[in-house]
Amino acid sequence: MTAIQRDRRFYILLFLLVLVLGSNALLYRSPLTSQVLPADANWVVIGSLIDLAVVAPLLILFLKRKERITVKAFIAWMVSGLVFARFLIPSAYFEPFTYVPLAAIGIEALIVLAELGLVALLIWRLPGIIRWIKSHNESLLFSLPSAVEKRVGNHILLRVIASEFLMFYYAFASWKKKPSAGEAYFSLHKKSSLIAFYIMLIHGIIIETAAIHWLIHEKSVILSIIMLLLNVYTVIFFIGDIQAIRLNPLYVQDRNIFVSLGLGKRIVIPMEEIKEIKWEREAEEEKINPKETIDFIAKDFETLPPHCIIEFKRPLAANLFMGLKKNYTKTAIRLDEPDRFRALIEDQKKI
Repeated sequence: MTAIQRDRRFYILLFLLVLVLGSNALLYRSPLTSQVLPADANWVVIGSLIDLAVVAPLLILFLKRKERITVKAFIAWMVSGLVFARFLIPSAYFEPFTYVPLAAIGIEALIVLAELGLVALLIWRLPGIIRWIKSHNESLLFSLPSAVEKRVGNHILLRVIASEFLMFYYAFASWKKKPSAGEAYFSLHKKSSLIAFYIMLIHGIIIETAAIHWLIHEKSVILSIIMLLLNVYTVIFFIGDIQAIRLNPLYVQDRNIFVSLGLGKRIVIPMEEIKEIKWEREAEEEKINPKETIDFIAKDFETLPPHCIIEFKRPLAANLFMGLKKNYTKTAIRLDEPDRFRALIEDQKKI
């Protein structure tokens, strides 16, 4: 689908959404409502409930351009649509259907309880997860999410919990650890100013927090506390990200390339899934499409080219911020020792 076709699709869906919401608003909240609606308007109300609980949520999900519409997302928008219908439709017409929003909220509550059950199951199986991690000679950044997925499940809530645990672990419990070193390990950040840039950001946030908290506290205590908590969380994330970058260099193990750049992105590339590798000048000249290529290039004060671009035989899943996953067909990597990495990869391909 071309960009023009995608834009056309977006505007068509947006027009249909505005038409659905606008027609229902005019039907119930205009001077002509009493004249247009009959005394027994149950069938009209049912049609509006279908519009707001089924049609509008589907249009919204399609507008968000999701690759896959999940049941949970649809139910969440359905509940929102029914609650909106309760306020839109006058009580005189909505009275026979007052149970509908309550039933929808009940379904959403059951989903929340099921997710809490997943958290309880995660806690119950924590000893087994710890044993699985210890039995695999992998970085915690890679082994913890894999262990949670294998022992409990792949639900987004579990991935978020694992991601948050990693953030707090690297921010507070990893200071005695040293970066892994050896022939199979390759750092990505030492020849960049990424760590210095993060430290500068942390200093800026701390100064901003002190100043803004003092200014806002007199006008709104709640707002000042919310901003304080958000800034504290951001500082913790940056500290954890710095430690994750330092302690998790790219490494090659069991014919897999484990590559990460902090807490925000990581991927495992099996050697047998590599279709082609472009090195040096060939990689520098290739135009990187962020929709299909995940880059592991330490940010600097200037844009730096990759040392290699690895193309996969099939799309591979990468783990992103807050446990999100996305498939990519290529990865662009910049290393501190590109020649040594190239030599190792070419030796591995001969095996």
